Order: sequence, then structure tokens, then C-alpha cells
Amino acid sequence: MKLVDHEIVKQKMKSRLYMNVVFKGIFLLATLFGLLVLGILLYRVISQGIGYLDWQFMNSLPSRKPEEAGIYTALNGTIWLMFVVAPVSLILGVGTAIYLEEYAKKNRFTTFIQINISNLAGVPSVVFGLLGLTIFVRALALGTSVLAAGLTMSLLILPVIIVAAQEAIRAVPKQLREASFGMGATKWQTIVRVVMPAAIPGILTGAILALSRAIGETAPLVVLGLPLFLAFLPNSFLDTLTVLPMQIYNWTSRPQVEFQALAAAAILVLLVLLIAMNSIAVIIRNKFQKRL
Repeated sequence: MKLVDHEIVKQKMKSRLYMNVVFKGIFLLATLFGLLVLGILLYRVISQGIGYLDWQFMNSLPSRKPEEAGIYTALNGTIWLMFVVAPVSLILGVGTAIYLEEYAKKNRFTTFIQINISNLAGVPSVVFGLLGLTIFVRALALGTSVLAAGLTMSLLILPVIIVAAQEAIRAVPKQLREASFGMGATKWQTIVRVVMPAAIPGILTGAILALSRAIGETAPLVVLGLPLFLAFLPNSFLDTLTVLPMQIYNWTSRPQVEFQALAAAAILVLLVLLIAMNSIAVIIRNKFQKRL
């Protein structure tokens, strides 16, 4: 019988503890570096834009004069865009996830679909812009309308919502489904009354992250040909619009220092909008978690 060499064991333990400390330090430095960069960016944006952030800025139309320019058109356009993106992407995304997880048989075809959905989540956003330009703007003759932009952005975030919803549905314990079936519930009743309430927190988390991406994207909308300067509000889903990222892109491309400050102020508004969306999602998620 071979005896254990305690010296070798001690050396290995010391080596492991040393490596643990080293990697812990590396990860801590990486985290601090990321926070430092984020802090510098936030400080610069806040210091540049806070002076321009007032009611006139929020309620003024865009202008070639910095002192008269505002984000009223872009902010309204962003809200109009979300009225299309949110319902379309959530209904299609969650519906697809339910079908793939609860109804579809596991075979080569569904595996092929699943792989392609996962791959689409990593496709550059400009590709979706080209797809939207081909289908919605030209083939369906929707032009640079709210509907065309909303459907394009829905395609962009749809794979993310599908994957997030699938993971949330998959995480629901199998015992809950079996208990529901044992009580005489149908499959649809089980999905609606058992599976979905348990999966909603995870679905909401993925959906809000996806919608946050849609709000901040610029490349697909540039490809669609949305105007950088728009002095009127959309009155229907077939009207032209511009959004906050487009307005920020327009101002940052100008050489005047005043427009750079206006862009910083618009970034602050966009950040507040994103924080508000995430806060609402957290509140709703916590309410559903308390019910479980």
C-alpha cells in the first residue's frame, strides 16, 4: 500500500491557494478597471450634458442652432418605436419559446431551428438593417416609417428573447407540470397557469435586456435611411420618425462644442429611460417571485 506524501500534498495545496489568490486579484483588477472606465465615461457625459438638461431641451424640436435644439422629436420617436417593438417581439419571441419547449418534438429539424436561433443572436445589427431595408422598406413599401423601423428592431432582438424565454421555461421544475397534469389540467392550462407564472421573472429579465438593446441601436436605423434631422412628430405608424440614438449620432458628428454637449444631455436622457425600464422589470419580476 502506497503511503501519501504529506509534503507533496502541502506543496500542491500551497500552489492551489497561490493560484486562487492570483486569479482573484486578476478578476478584481479587471472589475475595478471596468468600473473605472465606466465612471470616467459617466463623469464626462454628466459634466458635459447636465447644464443643457432642462425642460426646454426636452420640449424643443431639433434645430441647427444649439441653443434652440432639443430632443422632443427623437424622444417621441423612441416611444413610438417601442410601441411596435415591445408587443411584436414579446408575442413572437415568447410564443416561439413555448412551442419549442412544450410542443415541438426533439428531432433534427427542431435542433436545426434552435442552432439557427442561437446563431442569429450573434449576428451584427447592421445585417438586420439590410434585411429590414430589403423586406420592409422596399418589398412592402413601408418606407422609413415607424412600422418598418419597429419590425426591423423586432427582428434584431427576437433571437435574444426566444433564447431567454426558453431558458426560463426550461428552468421550471418538471414536478410542477406533473402535479398540474395529475390534477386533471390540460397541457395549455398547465402552460398558462403553472409554467408561465414561474417563468415570467426570467422572461422579463431577458426581454428588458433585449428592449434596452433595441432602444440604443443606431446601425439598423441608419441602414433603413431614417432621417438624422426631423422637425415633426409621427402621427401614425406609417409616418417617418427619428429616435434618440440617431439624434445623438447626428450631434456627435458635428464639430461645434455645443452640439457635443447636447449629445451628452441626450445620452443622459437615454440612460434614465433605460434605468426606468429595468426598474419596472425588476418590480414586476419581484412581484411574480413573491407569488411563487
